[in-house]
Amino acid sequence: MTLTLISQSKCFKGVQLVYSHFSPTTQCDMRFGIFLPPHARENMQPLPVLYWLSGLTCTEQNFITKAGAQRVAAELGMIIVVPDTSPRGVNLPGDKASSYFGEGAGFYVDATVAPWSRNYRMYSYVTKELYNIITTNFLVDVKRTGIFGHSMGGHGALTIALKNPEQYQTVSAFAPICAPIHSEWGERAFMGYLGKNREFWYKYDTCELIKKRGWLGPPILIDQGTEDTYWKELQLHPELLQSACQQSHVKLTLRMQKGYDHSYYFISTFMEDHLRYHARYLA
Repeated sequence: MTLTLISQSKCFKGVQLVYSHFSPTTQCDMRFGIFLPPHARENMQPLPVLYWLSGLTCTEQNFITKAGAQRVAAELGMIIVVPDTSPRGVNLPGDKASSYFGEGAGFYVDATVAPWSRNYRMYSYVTKELYNIITTNFLVDVKRTGIFGHSMGGHGALTIALKNPEQYQTVSAFAPICAPIHSEWGERAFMGYLGKNREFWYKYDTCELIKKRGWLGPPILIDQGTEDTYWKELQLHPELLQSACQQSHVKLTLRMQKGYDHSYYFISTFMEDHLRYHARYLA
């Protein structure tokens, strides 16, 4: 696998990098960002790694430039990996027509419906290809790996952790789409990527996965703003996640943050909490 360096910037004595590579999984060029704290060069010891999954319309740049994560990650000695949210440049019919489907909206599923099934395989890209790229090329401790995300990426982080607890020891999210089978966004995406059989949809629904699989890791941490328009429009459904966790005896810390919306202002406010949460359990 050949990685092409796109950018490199010193940041809090560490370095923020962006790479591109051809992906056999998505059959196109993909990009990811990776923050290496100063510990990566000073100690030459495997470090804990966090994977961040971004939301609808985002690229790897949104988190890198807006989340304010690098300062705390540098202090904690944590690597942060940030993939893109979908394949790019494959030019499928209608892949740029909506904010909720196609480019920028891969929903971290492996599509089963043509023509999307050839390229839109973000679940396998994140859990297999990107995971292998990072473990092969960077000094990470695979036994200290966490995942977190925002909105669509929160949905991705939760479902990926629940399905792969041997890979990801911690999971948290900001304003995740907790029950996409009960969300207009999720229904549109799942119908397009997975077809009409809702049984396939359940494999990518956090609440259904918790009921079926449970979670034995540390308490799941969720932050949700009370002034989030999408929460008010019933796209996110944290209450269904809370109910599913109660039924399945899964530990959940759901924090309703008064006055905060869905934006990166909200994310950057509580980013340090999430990084320290992961660091505590990955120590």
